[in-house]
Amino acid sequence: MDHYKSWSDVRKKLDSLRCEKLKDRIDYFLTHYNKVHDAYGRAAIRLDGKDIVCFSWINMYIQEEDLSEQIKNNGYWDYNDPELVAKWAQEGTYCEGDFLDAALIFLNLPIDEALNHESYLIRLFAILDRRVGKRTLKRIVDEKVYLEYPKWIRQFYEVRLSAEGLVHNNLEEKICKEIHLEDRL
Repeated sequence: MDHYKSWSDVRKKLDSLRCEKLKDRIDYFLTHYNKVHDAYGRAAIRLDGKDIVCFSWINMYIQEEDLSEQIKNNGYWDYNDPELVAKWAQEGTYCEGDFLDAALIFLNLPIDEALNHESYLIRLFAILDRRVGKRTLKRIVDEKVYLEYPKWIRQFYEVRLSAEGLVHNNLEEKICKEIHLEDRL
């Protein structure tokens, strides 16, 4: 993980890069529970005050369980194993440390590199970035590649494209309804 001074500094940088249409709607959240063993924490990205994706220490245990299986089967522990990395990317199984690492990497990348990065987390920050202009967004809509992404990442593309008026099939409204349905459960 790159060195950083404080989460509030990182968040301010991320906030300054967020696109204008989502400035008051998307929020980045990270906390560490200092009184909990090993100061575990939680990160989230919120839309209209509701978590639409959450990365927590629980996911770290899921990753460790997968790695333990790997040791049993192969005799080694490889956090960068392509199969595991692909599985975690598909499922969005990331902990708050992964979220923070991705944010720090994103802040040091040109926007074109971030949009095409192998990490979905970095692409997530990129699609919400104000430096991604209308022409690039139109190209994304035309190419439709984002439709093949896992639902947890695709929803960020849909929110941005809908906010910019580039897709008109109530995707953003659907996501908001899903968030509110979860509140009732």
